[in-house]
Amino acid sequence: MDWYPLRLTTPVKQHVFGGRAIPDRLGRGGLPEGPVAETWEVSDVTGEGARIGNGALAGWTLRELTLAHPEELVGRDWRGPHFPLLTKFIDAHRPLPVHLHPDDTAARDREGEPNGKTEAWHILDAPPGATAYAGVRPGVDHERLRQALLDQDFEAVLRRLPVRAGDTLYVPAGTVHSFGPDTLVYEIEQTSDLQQHAMRHRMEDGTPLDDAEWRANIEALLAEWRPDPRPDFHPGLRLPSPGGTEARMLCAGPYFALERWRKRAAGASAPLVRAFGTAVVLSNAGPPVTVAYEGGSEPLGRAETLLLPAALGRVEIHGPADVLFGYLPDLDRDVRAPLRAAGHDASAIAALGEDLG
Repeated sequence: MDWYPLRLTTPVKQHVFGGRAIPDRLGRGGLPEGPVAETWEVSDVTGEGARIGNGALAGWTLRELTLAHPEELVGRDWRGPHFPLLTKFIDAHRPLPVHLHPDDTAARDREGEPNGKTEAWHILDAPPGATAYAGVRPGVDHERLRQALLDQDFEAVLRRLPVRAGDTLYVPAGTVHSFGPDTLVYEIEQTSDLQQHAMRHRMEDGTPLDDAEWRANIEALLAEWRPDPRPDFHPGLRLPSPGGTEARMLCAGPYFALERWRKRAAGASAPLVRAFGTAVVLSNAGPPVTVAYEGGSEPLGRAETLLLPAALGRVEIHGPADVLFGYLPDLDRDVRAPLRAAGHDASAIAALGEDLG
């Protein structure tokens, strides 16, 4: 098969917390009127899976392609029940509900799903004074957390962190969290839509929950809560990169890594070159660019995404660029080694996520 960059259909979520930042501030076209809370750039979530929209594979679902060609699409020796990465643009025009996602064990034991959801947020834009909740304060136990959730007094138990554009937060599964208002985020995560909410209203449309359902949601959240993670925002670490290009490792762990690469206009005559051995989610955080590969090229507009199959191996990005690369890392080869080569010590590398110590 002649592989090429895949353009996918994009589920759009018009939840009540959304606004118009994705079309108006990021410049994404083709979105519906009204609030746009999330665009699911690459999704193989059951019931919300993408289809291939271009080229010879047009019409295939991402699930079908993943199962039929796991090594060529995802990477050598990879096997799994679905494509392993989910990526989104999120507009928290209003605050997201306080919620968590189960870890792999809780997802299997309690939800009958193959995996839970660790995620990371890369902040694209946020106003001065913006904050997020991430994890509980030291000393908070189940009973104290339960009472605070019943009182809807999140400030009493949750850590409030400052939010700045350019920073990234790696959020281990089981961590209670929320962000917004007026916060624009690129999110990468495990493929899952499992979550437990603490709010008295529905995330989708804001309608109230009855008391029994709300209390049951809180008990489910407590059963899947992990008290230990207390993640902090990180500016990322510089990666070795050719002249005219700035590359930063934003976060990394066993489930994904995320990098941001920028090429200044002054150096745009030479393309940004990226080689890879696993599938790469390429999302555009800047002006339109052209993605060239052996056999052709694809335009990549503002706030658009291409899925680069592992078999493709290499792309060139032409034009002044500001792009995000998400992928399944080999932590030694793809994360520790290049960061050590750039002069970063072990403690700085470990702060990027999980399993890096």
